[in-house]
Amino acid sequence: MSGNNLFKIMVVMGTRPEAIKLAPVVLELKKQSDIQPVIVATAQHREMLDQVLAHFLIAPDMDLDLMIPDQTLFHLTGAAIHGFEAVFQKIRPDLILVQGDTTTSFIGALAGFYKKIRVGHVEAGLRTGNKYSPFPEEINRKLVSVLADYHFAPTPGNRKNLIAEGAAPENIIVTGNTVIDALHLTVDDNFTSEMLSSRDYDRFILITAHRRENFGKPLENICEAVRQMAMHHSDWIFMYPVHLNKNVQEPVRRILSGMHNVHLADPMDYYTFANYMAASDLILTDSGGIQEEAPSLAKPVLVLRDETERPEAVEAGTVKIIGTNLKTIISETEYLLKNKEAYEQMTRAHNPYGDGKASERIVTFIRNTIMS
Repeated sequence: MSGNNLFKIMVVMGTRPEAIKLAPVVLELKKQSDIQPVIVATAQHREMLDQVLAHFLIAPDMDLDLMIPDQTLFHLTGAAIHGFEAVFQKIRPDLILVQGDTTTSFIGALAGFYKKIRVGHVEAGLRTGNKYSPFPEEINRKLVSVLADYHFAPTPGNRKNLIAEGAAPENIIVTGNTVIDALHLTVDDNFTSEMLSSRDYDRFILITAHRRENFGKPLENICEAVRQMAMHHSDWIFMYPVHLNKNVQEPVRRILSGMHNVHLADPMDYYTFANYMAASDLILTDSGGIQEEAPSLAKPVLVLRDETERPEAVEAGTVKIIGTNLKTIISETEYLLKNKEAYEQMTRAHNPYGDGKASERIVTFIRNTIMS
């Protein structure tokens, strides 16, 4: 352990999803009298990261503040590794925790390897089998798995993937996904908004689409599908929090601006978005995390991608992959919202991502296995 007899754990985060999924782990670590969590933010995404940390009342101990306008993966990767080198001049942790599949996660794990510090990977073992989809996430998470010493896998299927790739079984624990922990801490039965309180609609469809592989024609198809459905179903209301990336902003606002039943919102803080998920009837998304969150809220999800690293939700029946074909998006959405039996079957499906106690299991493993 460190000289002050506290076991020092560096928790690395740079994006909104990482902060959401690591916040419950940080809160659990803070309950431990002999553990000192040190939060290092790369700020790969500045504003959205800050919103989540503020919601959970977590402040970074060190902030690399890396985000720049129009940043590239080349810039981010180089700036991050230099940033971690500076961090290690001030602190040498006993363990580094990274989450998921971002460039921050990969570089955090690589930096730990360079300093011969043990690395734990939260949300380990997700795979699509296609290195370019999602890009660059699929390769990031595979590289983290190679570098990590301990693997916190959300599901038995994730554990199986890791063992197939050579990870030591004794260093893998199935925990459930920490996003369910975060959701339990966030959804508010008293949440309301002007739109929700008016209830001037029959169906509420929530949309998120921002992945790199959907830039261009796929995203235009998504927007055009929403436009056509909004025109033909005036009693349906669509809400789309629009990612700040210009590759998302331009087609979304060009195709969907000015429609009375399409609300184009700025990116939402996590509290607001989670509660809109809870209030929705259906979610259209290319997000990974929402595929995990929605089942806990009994919300059907249509995935605007051709493949997913979360097959458990598909197998459970809470999620359906529909791709980005214009006609398919329209037909699948209309079928589900008009077919009561099909809709209710998706809402009743089992949530494969856990019971909201993943963070407790992670901290217990750290205490019993890594610290012992």
